[in-house]
Amino acid sequence: MNENLLSDLAARLAALAAANPAKDLEKNMRGLLASAFTRLDLVGREEYDVQTQVLSRAREKLAALEARVAELEARATANKP
Repeated sequence: MNENLLSDLAARLAALAAANPAKDLEKNMRGLLASAFTRLDLVGREEYDVQTQVLSRAREKLAALEARVAELEARATANKP
């Protein structure tokens, strides 16, 4: 799918370069690239940073829960007759 998308993008850019004045070319390319990036389902930097923080907090909570379970298991083992 990515090869088809890139081929389509290259063909559209070539058509735009041949048919449009130079000052409109940048605007059209930006729109075309934005459309292509949207179809690629990319994640923005802000969303990436937020998800990194969420993952970090989840890892911290998991570590705390693992330590708590280990403590409870140790107590249960110590209390067995």
